Amino acid sequence: MSCVFCQIIDGSIPSKAIYQDEHCYAFADIKPQAPVHILVVPRQHIASIAHAEKDHKHLLGHLQWAAAEIARTKGLSQGYRTVINTGEDGGQTVDHIHVHLLGGRPMSWPPG
Repeated sequence: MSCVFCQIIDGSIPSKAIYQDEHCYAFADIKPQAPVHILVVPRQHIASIAHAEKDHKHLLGHLQWAAAEIARTKGLSQGYRTVINTGEDGGQTVDHIHVHLLGGRPMSWPPG
């Protein structure tokens, strides 16, 4: 049994790709917290950043690059935020690492 993000990536759960390549798949968050709220998910299942290993470092960098590329295409020239929630206390709700790209409004600090 695969996780919900694996099912989105393999097409079992329909979604509209905002960006995709051989390493990742990006789609809109179903509960957006900003006018632009996109999830960038690696095609390889990794439960969280806490589970990432040394050989994942290029993939982790690619996720951030993909988020920046999407931000450029969405016109977020005034700024945006990328977030990776890790574990229950970190707010992670799906056990598949993913980058939240949030933009389209000013972001406040602290976030949570």
